[in-house]
Amino acid sequence: MMTSGMVQAAYLIAALLFIFSLAGLAKQETAQSGNWFGIIGMAIALIATIVNPDTAGLPGIIIAIGIGGIIGVMLAKRVEMTQMPELVAILHSFVGLAAVLVGYNSYLHHGELSGVLLTIHLVEIALGIFIGAVTFTGSLVAFGKLRGSISSSALMLPHRHKLNLAAAIVTILLMIWFVKAEGSTFALLLITIIALVFGWHLVASIGGADMPVVVSMLNSYSGWAAAAAGFLLANDLLIVTGALVGSSGAILSYIMCKAMNRSFISVIAGGFGQDAQSGGTAIEGEHREISTEDLADQLLSAKNVIITPGYGMAVAQAQYPVSEITSKLRAKGINVRFGIHPVAGRLPGHMNVLLAEAKVPYDIVLEMDEINEDFAETDIVLVIGANDTVNPAATEDPSSPIAGMPVLEVWNAKNVVVFKRSMNTGYAGVQNPLFFKENSFMLFGDAKDSVDALSKLI
Repeated sequence: MMTSGMVQAAYLIAALLFIFSLAGLAKQETAQSGNWFGIIGMAIALIATIVNPDTAGLPGIIIAIGIGGIIGVMLAKRVEMTQMPELVAILHSFVGLAAVLVGYNSYLHHGELSGVLLTIHLVEIALGIFIGAVTFTGSLVAFGKLRGSISSSALMLPHRHKLNLAAAIVTILLMIWFVKAEGSTFALLLITIIALVFGWHLVASIGGADMPVVVSMLNSYSGWAAAAAGFLLANDLLIVTGALVGSSGAILSYIMCKAMNRSFISVIAGGFGQDAQSGGTAIEGEHREISTEDLADQLLSAKNVIITPGYGMAVAQAQYPVSEITSKLRAKGINVRFGIHPVAGRLPGHMNVLLAEAKVPYDIVLEMDEINEDFAETDIVLVIGANDTVNPAATEDPSSPIAGMPVLEVWNAKNVVVFKRSMNTGYAGVQNPLFFKENSFMLFGDAKDSVDALSKLI
């Protein structure tokens, strides 16, 4: 049996491994080792907790771990890469719910605390439950939007900013009441209800195009919820781990907001970005189509080719034939690269993971800032399943809802070919004038089928 000192030492080692894991996950080349650091760290943390002499209810813990492990393995085998964003969102909701349950358990069994210690403990309970409840319902709404069971359009309630502010003020007053009364079940229930509604409204008021940032922000919230649970449980590892997740999620959200010309503060406030204006300037013109045979001829005569993938590529599972085409063109001496928008797909890094899975070399996968200036020197751009991230309305139409958002400027290339099923708008519901430009062509159909057919001609 381990002593308490040995358990704390194990927790310290696990915390260091989690830090190494985050560092490894920062780069594609070291992502695999980063995953292993995280796995080993979590294994050490679980074993140390189980053998901790202060741990009570060991049989129940082992049963819970067993059930959770079985569910995790089943999900890992069944979930497709296209479903990863919604899976991440629903997992965040579990963290939030756990924080709420830990908070109530700590409130009902806080022992014989008094004075300053009781005050600190009650503040921890109120904050932990509030953050957990916001994370819980917010993540459920994000899950519904990503899954398509809830409309991706933003919920525009009248005076929604004032409603958010009122909810925050009332919550603070209830927390003060809760602490001064040295615990009030009624006040705590009101805090929980307000937090649940606040979390729902927070995410419901954000449009579908911004969901990658929302998922990242919810990741941050779940981290702070875990840290709050760590304070209530006096668990140093949970505090450190929650702080790591919370801060890294917040930093990633800030980076993504900057890349999208959004306000980080407005994300936290819930009224994310500027209010959507009209649908933008009406687009006139006709699109032109291209056949796979003509596209193959253009690719074979090109010197520089850029591929910009989006969520449509993920849905069609087209990353493997795309990788095959890339290999064939590069073997013929054609310079092929990929341009990745920071919010391509519906989860940060979604496209990078798909391309890495298909064995696309890391060195030809470039971020938007690295490749945008090169489109002017590019013979042909293949837009595969992307829409909002290549929309010129962001730079050309001040009335567009996405005005000011940095995008991949694919229209500056000599020719652009867009792989799409139809002329429908993207996830943001904004029309794309790229489809009607003189140097743009449409290749309709399932992305995987189109790329497969193209590959046979190269």
